[in-house]
Amino acid sequence: MPASNAFRRSLAVIAALPLLSLAACGYGSEAKDDGAAQIAAGAKKTDGLDSVKIGYFGNLTHATALVGVQKGFFQKELGATTVKPAVFNAGPSEIEALNSGSIDIGWIGPSPAINGYTKSNGKSLKIIGGSASGGVKLVVNPEKIKSLKDVKGKRIATPQLGNTQDVAFLNWAAEQGWKIDAQSGKGDVTVVRTDNKITPDAYASGSVDGAWVPEPTASKLVAEGAKVLLDEATLWPDQKFVITNIIVRQGFLKDHPKAVEAVLKAAVETNKWINAHPDEAKAAANKQLAADSGKALPANILDPAWKSIRFTDDPLAATLGTEAEHAVKAGLLEQPNLKGIYDLRILNKVLKAEGESPVDDAGLGSS
Repeated sequence: MPASNAFRRSLAVIAALPLLSLAACGYGSEAKDDGAAQIAAGAKKTDGLDSVKIGYFGNLTHATALVGVQKGFFQKELGATTVKPAVFNAGPSEIEALNSGSIDIGWIGPSPAINGYTKSNGKSLKIIGGSASGGVKLVVNPEKIKSLKDVKGKRIATPQLGNTQDVAFLNWAAEQGWKIDAQSGKGDVTVVRTDNKITPDAYASGSVDGAWVPEPTASKLVAEGAKVLLDEATLWPDQKFVITNIIVRQGFLKDHPKAVEAVLKAAVETNKWINAHPDEAKAAANKQLAADSGKALPANILDPAWKSIRFTDDPLAATLGTEAEHAVKAGLLEQPNLKGIYDLRILNKVLKAEGESPVDDAGLGSS
């Protein structure tokens, strides 16, 4: 199938995915936040805004957002402008929320950011910062799969057609010399697109033999008896690759740069605090997960999941370009023009003020 047709079909599938309704904005689900109670006496609104709407996933790979909300870092920097967080289960729904103005800034994986940017011909979003690296593993049933070569002929789950982990697995399988039709998931390995929420049940029932998934889903599977066969970080130079970026609606960036700067300053402060206080940060992330979903992660899942994620302000732009190339090779994306997808000027201003080194856009920045 030509790449252009594959890309259109991929977008059609993405567009058809169900969205969780949120009365306030139509997408995602409300995150629990007591931001109004954290507003300091005498604080002023940032850029004259009543609120800034922030989106993220209920994943540990989005812990910068989880901890920033839970510990009040965002609210502190935004002054009297209230933080309004919303939780999403999938990148396409967060991109739709961003495009509609239902959120202003979001934490999201590289594949939906690339798709959102290219689908809009470079007009919808900008990547303005990094957040996390790593935290993705191939976990398998040790009774059925004892080595990497045993993956051939098995059923492996990924979260969604064309999502970041789906592309990574398809690329890895191709490097093993295995052929898989990207759209159907059929071939030398059967790829089963399964929501992360139900993947542990699918594994427990024997519907899948393993999964290429982010944390904490990987550790949930290990708790069900699965074995980590491969950590994706080992496939990348310096074991670093982007798993979570910060994006912003271009109109919001243009109209409210001070608010964007406040959020980025809070993100940098949050990452610094996470890296300096890992145990406290882990507990704060879990507390926000519990507030958002009604259920905290048990220690046997939380602890190993947390250890595999690195929190960084660097968007690791070169690895985003590589991930886009993988999607093209898999037939899920036409060759994209990613020039201009990054605007790191405000982030680098914040980093300079903090005495930190600037980060690079790998030639994909705004002119």
